[in-house]
This record gives sequence, C-alpha cells and structure tokens, in this order.
Amino acid sequence: MTDRMTVGQLYAGALTPNLLHRTKQGEHAGPFERPFAELLDEHLLKLSNHAAKRLEQRGIELGSEQMEQIGSALDKAAAKGAKESLILMQDMAFIVNVQNRTVVTALDSKSMKDNVFTQIDSAVIIS
Repeated sequence: MTDRMTVGQLYAGALTPNLLHRTKQGEHAGPFERPFAELLDEHLLKLSNHAAKRLEQRGIELGSEQMEQIGSALDKAAAKGAKESLILMQDMAFIVNVQNRTVVTALDSKSMKDNVFTQIDSAVIIS
C-alpha cells in the first residue's frame, strides 16, 4: 500500500556528509533530504581540504564553542556583504569564504608572523 519511512532512516542518512554531497550533485534524493541538506548548508561551517590539512599540521583543535564563534563572525561578515574574510580569534587566524561558509585556510600564531593576507575584503576579530 504505502511505503513506510522511519525517523531514524530520514535523519540518520540526512546527517551524513556523503549523502549531503550526493544530493548536491543532483543524484536522487528523497522528499525530505534535499531541503534538510540545503538548510544544513546554510548554517554549517565547512572546512576545505586545505584548511583541514593546515589544522592538522599546525595542531589546531577547534571545539564546538569556537566553531560557533567562527559561525557567528561569518554571519556578521555576511550581513556587511563580505565575500572573503579574515577571522582573528585568540592566537589563530582563518580565511573564510563567506558565501560558501567554508574555512579556506587556518593559521596559528607562528604561521601568522610576517604574513601578508591578500584577497580578503573584510576582517572580523573575535575576542
């Protein structure tokens, strides 16, 4: 008669990055997965492969509170029309693509010394 879908199937699958990636590429998505994935994309902070490598190489670990602070800084930059932003937080710096909500690269205090940041249109300082 009718197909049944359990809540576990709907949300457990929708939360995996692979499923989000597949639905973005236009593969078949269930009736609820696509809007949920789009909603997540609008509010999540993503890391580029390059940024993930830099975080690992430089021993930078970000907790959920720090990720929320970066997300909040991103929201402020977006409200001002920023496209590429430098976010300074404690002894770390992040270059972020505001529209995609993606951290492009990450620097620790050692890496910031004698560095010139180019191709940014804004800076947000998190205290």
